[in-house]
Amino acid sequence: MADPLLSVRNLSIDIPVGGGTLHAVRGIDFDLQRGEVLSIVGESGSGKSLTSLAVMGLLGKQIDRRADRMDFDGVDLTRASRRKMRSLRGARMSMIFQEPMTSLNPAYTIGDQLTEALLLHRNVSREAARDRAVELLEKVGITSAASRLGQYPHQLSGGLRQRVMIAMALMCGPELIIADEPTTALDVTIQAQILRLLVDLVREMDMAMILITHDLGVVARVADKVAVMYAGELVETGTAGAIFNAPTHPYTRGLLRCIPLPGKTERGSTLGTIPGIVPSLIGDISGCAFRTRCEHAVDACRGDIPRREEDGHMFRCVHPQGRRTEEEAPA
Repeated sequence: MADPLLSVRNLSIDIPVGGGTLHAVRGIDFDLQRGEVLSIVGESGSGKSLTSLAVMGLLGKQIDRRADRMDFDGVDLTRASRRKMRSLRGARMSMIFQEPMTSLNPAYTIGDQLTEALLLHRNVSREAARDRAVELLEKVGITSAASRLGQYPHQLSGGLRQRVMIAMALMCGPELIIADEPTTALDVTIQAQILRLLVDLVREMDMAMILITHDLGVVARVADKVAVMYAGELVETGTAGAIFNAPTHPYTRGLLRCIPLPGKTERGSTLGTIPGIVPSLIGDISGCAFRTRCEHAVDACRGDIPRREEDGHMFRCVHPQGRRTEEEAPA
């Protein structure tokens, strides 16, 4: 197999707060090949967006990012200078942010915002940049693309603004796209169109994509690999088929129970829930962070949690199948 486009090992992010240090991301590993879609899923506050910002080098100055390895196509992102990161962002790595209305500048036209990155990173004329902008607006399904260049963000619907963000991310033909909740606040029909568009573009342009979401229904439709994140850790990773057909970690199974299944979930029936809340990540952390919400928790869950892996399917749990045996007493 070819070397991964992006390889991350033991990434940790610490944030100083009033009560101490918030260990927001703790020792996560993943690889991403060209043409692959990796989906990072988990509840709000689990560290998904911070992970993507760490890769892009967009964390605040007070935030401590550490990693044994963070390699993007031979570039060591942990040692890259600000100048180097600026040359990568927009040109070879792009990000589609969560809310297009706050990501697009209301004071500039769509055309100005689309052409800015291309003019910065490529030696092209302004006319060529505008032609590229029109081409990509048409590719993402926006009609009358040329006339849109003179419009402002507030003149477009939410779905159109999201498509503009996708076109903007593609302007320089990047190798990696990070999509952070790209369908937030869009209706279901538009969500499906945007996701299908993104995946088709990844395949067509041989890019890699990290899709960040809390919606496992979305993941099932588009992801090649899935990383389940809880309280700053990756608790289970594997192919989409392995995660959905043979979920192993109790948290993953809990998330899947919350999804209605067409043809199986009866109308009016109660969906599954995960009791409790995500624990505080301030100060010392030990054992399994999910143990206070897990029905299979035992005393051993307070200690070191083994990392188990088989055929590329990894999970962190005391029990081989994430289940308590009858002989063990609950914690």
